[in-house]
Amino acid sequence: MFSGVTSRPARHMSAAVALLAIGAVGCADVIDSAKDGAKKVVRQRSVFSLDTGDCYNPNAGVGDGTEVSVEVVPCTEAHKGQVVGEFSVDEKSEYPGDAELSKLADTGCPPETQKFVSDPWAVPEGVGLFIYYPTKESWTTGDRAVSCTYAKESGTFAGSLKNTSLDADQLAYLKGADAVYQAFWNNQPEADQIEKDLPGYKKQAKAVSKALDAHLASLKSVDQPETVKLRAQLGEAAEAWKDAASAGSIDDFYIAYDMAFTGIDPQKSVAARKELKLATTVPADDAEVWAS
Repeated sequence: MFSGVTSRPARHMSAAVALLAIGAVGCADVIDSAKDGAKKVVRQRSVFSLDTGDCYNPNAGVGDGTEVSVEVVPCTEAHKGQVVGEFSVDEKSEYPGDAELSKLADTGCPPETQKFVSDPWAVPEGVGLFIYYPTKESWTTGDRAVSCTYAKESGTFAGSLKNTSLDADQLAYLKGADAVYQAFWNNQPEADQIEKDLPGYKKQAKAVSKALDAHLASLKSVDQPETVKLRAQLGEAAEAWKDAASAGSIDDFYIAYDMAFTGIDPQKSVAARKELKLATTVPADDAEVWAS
Protein backbone atom coordinates (compact mmCIF):
# COMPACT_ATOMS: atom_id res chain seq x y z
CA MET A 1 0.00 0.00 0.00
CA PHE A 2 1.18 3.47 -0.75
CA SER A 3 2.16 5.33 2.37
CA GLY A 4 0.46 8.50 1.17
CA VAL A 5 1.22 11.84 -0.36
CA THR A 6 3.21 14.77 0.91
CA SER A 7 2.57 18.48 1.01
CA ARG A 8 5.82 19.16 -0.85
CA PRO A 9 5.13 20.36 -4.39
CA ALA A 10 6.39 18.26 -7.25
CA ARG A 11 9.47 19.63 -8.98
CA HIS A 12 8.59 20.18 -12.61
CA MET A 13 11.00 20.51 -15.51
CA SER A 14 9.82 21.83 -18.83
CA ALA A 15 10.19 19.69 -21.92
CA ALA A 16 12.43 22.36 -23.47
CA VAL A 17 14.87 22.23 -20.57
CA ALA A 18 14.92 18.44 -20.71
CA LEU A 19 15.78 18.49 -24.39
CA LEU A 20 18.46 21.17 -24.07
CA ALA A 21 20.16 19.15 -21.39
CA ILE A 22 21.41 16.57 -23.91
CA GLY A 23 23.69 19.11 -25.59
CA ALA A 24 24.81 18.61 -29.18
CA VAL A 25 25.90 14.98 -28.97
CA GLY A 26 23.94 14.07 -32.07
CA CYS A 27 23.51 10.42 -31.07
CA ALA A 28 20.13 9.01 -32.15
CA ASP A 29 19.66 6.78 -29.12
CA VAL A 30 20.48 9.66 -26.77
CA ILE A 31 17.98 11.89 -28.57
CA ASP A 32 15.30 9.19 -28.40
CA SER A 33 16.02 8.70 -24.73
CA ALA A 34 15.76 12.42 -24.15
CA LYS A 35 12.46 12.58 -26.00
CA ASP A 36 11.11 9.77 -23.83
CA GLY A 37 12.33 11.60 -20.75
CA ALA A 38 10.75 14.83 -21.92
CA LYS A 39 7.44 13.09 -22.53
CA LYS A 40 7.53 11.67 -19.02
CA VAL A 41 8.26 15.10 -17.57
CA VAL A 42 5.36 16.69 -19.43
CA ARG A 43 3.03 13.96 -18.17
CA GLN A 44 3.85 14.49 -14.50
CA ARG A 45 0.88 15.33 -12.32
CA SER A 46 0.62 15.96 -8.60
CA VAL A 47 -1.01 13.16 -6.63
CA PHE A 48 -3.35 15.86 -5.30
CA SER A 49 -4.94 16.24 -8.73
CA LEU A 50 -5.51 12.62 -9.78
CA ASP A 51 -8.97 11.91 -11.14
CA THR A 52 -10.95 8.68 -11.30
CA GLY A 53 -10.13 7.00 -14.59
CA ASP A 54 -6.54 8.30 -14.84
CA CYS A 55 -3.99 5.70 -15.88
CA TYR A 56 -0.54 6.29 -14.42
CA ASN A 57 2.99 5.14 -13.69
CA PRO A 58 4.28 5.87 -10.17
CA ASN A 59 7.72 7.45 -9.94
CA ALA A 60 8.71 5.60 -6.77
CA GLY A 61 7.34 2.22 -7.81
CA VAL A 62 4.09 0.59 -6.78
CA GLY A 63 3.85 0.49 -3.01
CA ASP A 64 7.36 1.89 -2.53
CA GLY A 65 6.45 4.76 -0.24
CA THR A 66 5.39 8.37 -0.41
CA GLU A 67 4.60 9.85 -3.82
CA VAL A 68 4.64 13.52 -4.77
CA SER A 69 3.70 13.09 -8.41
CA VAL A 70 3.04 10.35 -10.94
CA GLU A 71 3.20 10.07 -14.72
CA VAL A 72 -0.34 10.14 -16.13
CA VAL A 73 -0.55 8.31 -19.45
CA PRO A 74 -3.22 7.38 -22.02
CA CYS A 75 -4.89 4.14 -20.92
CA THR A 76 -4.15 2.65 -24.33
CA GLU A 77 -0.45 2.65 -23.38
CA ALA A 78 1.12 0.13 -21.03
CA HIS A 79 0.88 1.40 -17.46
CA LYS A 80 1.25 0.29 -13.86
CA GLY A 81 -2.05 1.51 -12.44
CA GLN A 82 -5.37 3.26 -12.82
CA VAL A 83 -7.34 5.42 -10.39
CA VAL A 84 -10.66 3.64 -9.95
CA GLY A 85 -12.31 5.68 -7.19
CA GLU A 86 -11.86 8.36 -4.56
CA PHE A 87 -13.47 9.71 -1.41
CA SER A 88 -12.76 12.32 1.26
CA VAL A 89 -12.06 11.81 4.95
CA ASP A 90 -14.06 14.84 6.02
CA GLU A 91 -15.36 13.48 9.32
CA LYS A 92 -11.95 13.71 11.01
CA SER A 93 -10.73 17.04 12.37
CA GLU A 94 -7.35 15.83 13.62
CA TYR A 95 -4.93 13.74 11.61
CA PRO A 96 -6.03 10.16 12.37
CA GLY A 97 -2.66 8.54 11.67
CA ASP A 98 -1.51 6.02 9.08
CA ALA A 99 -3.18 3.01 10.72
CA GLU A 100 -6.60 4.67 10.95
CA LEU A 101 -6.38 6.09 7.42
CA SER A 102 -5.41 2.68 6.11
CA LYS A 103 -8.42 1.16 7.87
CA LEU A 104 -10.74 3.85 6.48
CA ALA A 105 -9.33 3.22 3.00
CA ASP A 106 -9.85 -0.54 3.31
CA THR A 107 -13.50 0.13 4.11
CA GLY A 108 -14.12 3.09 1.79
CA CYS A 109 -12.33 2.01 -1.38
CA PRO A 110 -14.19 -1.24 -2.22
CA PRO A 111 -17.61 0.41 -2.71
CA GLU A 112 -15.99 3.25 -4.66
CA THR A 113 -14.04 0.91 -6.92
CA GLN A 114 -17.13 -1.21 -7.52
CA LYS A 115 -18.73 1.79 -9.22
CA PHE A 116 -15.85 1.79 -11.72
CA VAL A 117 -14.82 -1.87 -11.86
CA SER A 118 -18.10 -3.74 -11.66
CA ASP A 119 -16.48 -7.16 -12.01
CA PRO A 120 -13.30 -7.70 -9.94
CA TRP A 121 -12.84 -11.07 -11.63
CA ALA A 122 -12.16 -9.21 -14.90
CA VAL A 123 -9.17 -7.37 -13.41
CA PRO A 124 -5.90 -8.63 -14.98
CA GLU A 125 -3.85 -11.13 -12.99
CA GLY A 126 -1.38 -9.48 -10.64
CA VAL A 127 -3.35 -6.22 -10.43
CA GLY A 128 -4.41 -5.36 -6.88
CA LEU A 129 -5.82 -2.51 -4.84
CA PHE A 130 -3.35 0.21 -3.80
CA ILE A 131 -4.19 3.46 -2.10
CA TYR A 132 -2.95 7.05 -1.88
CA TYR A 133 -3.96 8.79 1.34
CA PRO A 134 -2.86 11.96 3.19
CA THR A 135 0.31 12.20 5.24
CA LYS A 136 0.49 14.21 8.46
CA GLU A 137 2.14 17.05 6.52
CA SER A 138 -0.41 17.17 3.70
CA TRP A 139 -3.26 17.01 6.21
CA THR A 140 -2.29 20.43 7.53
CA THR A 141 -2.77 21.87 4.02
CA GLY A 142 -6.34 20.58 3.82
CA ASP A 143 -5.62 17.29 2.07
CA ARG A 144 -8.44 14.84 2.88
CA ALA A 145 -8.59 12.81 -0.33
CA VAL A 146 -8.12 9.07 -0.58
CA SER A 147 -7.42 7.80 -4.10
CA CYS A 148 -8.26 4.16 -4.72
CA THR A 149 -6.22 2.58 -7.49
CA TYR A 150 -5.69 -0.79 -9.07
CA ALA A 151 -2.00 -1.27 -9.79
CA LYS A 152 0.50 -3.94 -10.73
CA GLU A 153 3.72 -4.26 -8.74
CA SER A 154 5.49 -6.28 -11.42
CA GLY A 155 4.91 -5.59 -15.08
CA THR A 156 2.25 -3.45 -16.73
CA PHE A 157 -1.18 -3.76 -18.30
CA ALA A 158 -3.00 -1.88 -21.05
CA GLY A 159 -6.53 -0.58 -21.40
CA SER A 160 -9.00 0.88 -18.93
CA LEU A 161 -10.45 -1.28 -16.15
CA LYS A 162 -13.82 0.46 -16.42
CA ASN A 163 -16.62 -1.96 -17.17
CA THR A 164 -18.94 -0.83 -19.93
CA SER A 165 -21.92 -2.27 -21.82
CA LEU A 166 -23.10 -4.56 -19.00
CA ASP A 167 -26.74 -5.64 -19.22
CA ALA A 168 -29.30 -5.65 -16.41
CA ASP A 169 -28.77 -9.32 -15.47
CA GLN A 170 -25.00 -8.89 -15.30
CA LEU A 171 -25.27 -5.77 -13.16
CA ALA A 172 -27.79 -7.38 -10.82
CA TYR A 173 -25.53 -10.36 -10.27
CA LEU A 174 -22.33 -8.34 -9.83
CA LYS A 175 -23.82 -5.85 -7.40
CA GLY A 176 -25.16 -8.58 -5.14
CA ALA A 177 -22.09 -10.81 -5.31
CA ASP A 178 -19.77 -7.91 -4.49
CA ALA A 179 -21.91 -6.96 -1.48
CA VAL A 180 -21.73 -10.50 -0.12
CA TYR A 181 -17.95 -10.70 -0.26
CA GLN A 182 -17.52 -7.18 1.08
CA ALA A 183 -19.76 -8.13 4.03
CA PHE A 184 -17.56 -11.15 4.63
CA TRP A 185 -14.20 -9.38 4.44
CA ASN A 186 -15.17 -6.07 6.04
CA ASN A 187 -16.50 -7.88 9.10
CA GLN A 188 -13.65 -10.35 9.46
CA PRO A 189 -12.76 -10.60 13.19
CA GLU A 190 -9.12 -10.01 14.12
CA ALA A 191 -8.99 -13.23 16.14
CA ASP A 192 -7.98 -16.15 13.94
CA GLN A 193 -9.88 -18.65 16.12
CA ILE A 194 -13.62 -18.62 16.62
CA GLU A 195 -13.21 -19.58 20.29
CA LYS A 196 -11.40 -16.30 20.91
CA ASP A 197 -14.17 -14.08 19.52
CA LEU A 198 -17.47 -15.89 19.00
CA PRO A 199 -19.48 -12.62 19.16
CA GLY A 200 -17.28 -11.15 16.42
CA TYR A 201 -17.81 -14.16 14.15
CA LYS A 202 -21.56 -14.11 14.82
CA LYS A 203 -21.59 -10.43 13.85
CA GLN A 204 -19.83 -11.32 10.59
CA ALA A 205 -22.36 -14.08 9.95
CA LYS A 206 -25.25 -11.67 10.44
CA ALA A 207 -23.74 -9.19 7.97
CA VAL A 208 -23.18 -11.89 5.33
CA SER A 209 -26.68 -13.30 5.75
CA LYS A 210 -28.16 -9.83 5.28
CA ALA A 211 -26.08 -9.26 2.12
CA LEU A 212 -27.11 -12.69 0.80
CA ASP A 213 -30.79 -11.89 1.30
CA ALA A 214 -30.37 -8.76 -0.83
CA HIS A 215 -28.39 -10.73 -3.43
CA LEU A 216 -31.09 -13.38 -3.64
CA ALA A 217 -33.78 -10.73 -4.06
CA SER A 218 -31.90 -9.14 -6.97
CA LEU A 219 -31.41 -12.52 -8.66
CA LYS A 220 -35.18 -13.14 -8.79
CA SER A 221 -35.29 -11.15 -12.01
CA VAL A 222 -32.69 -13.40 -13.67
CA ASP A 223 -34.31 -16.50 -15.17
CA GLN A 224 -31.31 -18.13 -16.85
CA PRO A 225 -30.98 -21.79 -15.73
CA GLU A 226 -27.51 -21.78 -14.16
CA THR A 227 -28.23 -18.56 -12.34
CA VAL A 228 -31.52 -19.98 -11.04
CA LYS A 229 -29.57 -23.01 -9.80
CA LEU A 230 -27.00 -20.75 -8.12
CA ARG A 231 -29.79 -18.81 -6.42
CA ALA A 232 -31.07 -22.03 -4.86
CA GLN A 233 -27.58 -22.86 -3.59
CA LEU A 234 -27.14 -19.38 -2.18
CA GLY A 235 -30.52 -19.65 -0.48
CA GLU A 236 -29.24 -22.65 1.48
CA ALA A 237 -26.05 -20.75 2.29
CA ALA A 238 -28.08 -17.79 3.55
CA GLU A 239 -29.95 -20.03 5.99
CA ALA A 240 -26.65 -21.45 7.22
CA TRP A 241 -25.26 -17.94 7.81
CA LYS A 242 -28.40 -17.07 9.77
CA ASP A 243 -27.97 -20.21 11.88
CA ALA A 244 -24.36 -19.22 12.53
CA ALA A 245 -25.41 -15.70 13.52
CA SER A 246 -27.87 -17.05 16.10
CA ALA A 247 -25.77 -19.99 17.34
CA GLY A 248 -26.02 -20.53 21.09
CA SER A 249 -22.68 -22.30 21.41
CA ILE A 250 -19.35 -22.65 19.67
CA ASP A 251 -20.25 -26.17 18.54
CA ASP A 252 -23.51 -24.92 16.99
CA PHE A 253 -21.60 -22.12 15.28
CA TYR A 254 -19.05 -24.50 13.77
CA ILE A 255 -21.76 -26.76 12.37
CA ALA A 256 -23.54 -23.86 10.67
CA TYR A 257 -20.37 -22.03 9.63
CA ASP A 258 -18.98 -24.99 7.71
CA MET A 259 -22.03 -25.07 5.44
CA ALA A 260 -22.23 -21.27 5.31
CA PHE A 261 -18.61 -20.77 4.29
CA THR A 262 -18.59 -23.46 1.60
CA GLY A 263 -21.94 -22.14 0.38
CA ILE A 264 -20.35 -18.92 -0.89
CA ASP A 265 -17.29 -20.62 -2.38
CA PRO A 266 -16.66 -18.52 -5.53
CA GLN A 267 -16.02 -21.68 -7.55
CA LYS A 268 -19.72 -22.49 -7.24
CA SER A 269 -20.62 -19.35 -9.20
CA VAL A 270 -18.46 -20.11 -12.25
CA ALA A 271 -21.23 -21.80 -14.26
CA ALA A 272 -23.64 -18.91 -13.68
CA ARG A 273 -20.94 -16.40 -14.55
CA LYS A 274 -20.24 -18.23 -17.79
CA GLU A 275 -23.95 -18.19 -18.59
CA LEU A 276 -24.07 -14.45 -17.89
CA LYS A 277 -20.99 -13.90 -20.09
CA LEU A 278 -18.86 -12.63 -17.21
CA ALA A 279 -15.26 -13.45 -16.28
CA THR A 280 -14.94 -17.01 -14.98
CA THR A 281 -11.45 -17.14 -13.46
CA VAL A 282 -11.61 -16.98 -9.67
CA PRO A 283 -9.15 -14.36 -8.33
CA ALA A 284 -6.09 -16.10 -6.90
CA ASP A 285 -6.54 -14.72 -3.38
CA ASP A 286 -10.15 -15.90 -3.15
CA ALA A 287 -9.32 -19.29 -4.64
CA GLU A 288 -6.61 -19.78 -2.01
CA VAL A 289 -8.90 -18.85 0.89
CA TRP A 290 -11.67 -21.26 -0.05
CA ALA A 291 -9.24 -24.02 -1.05
CA SER A 292 -7.81 -23.96 2.47
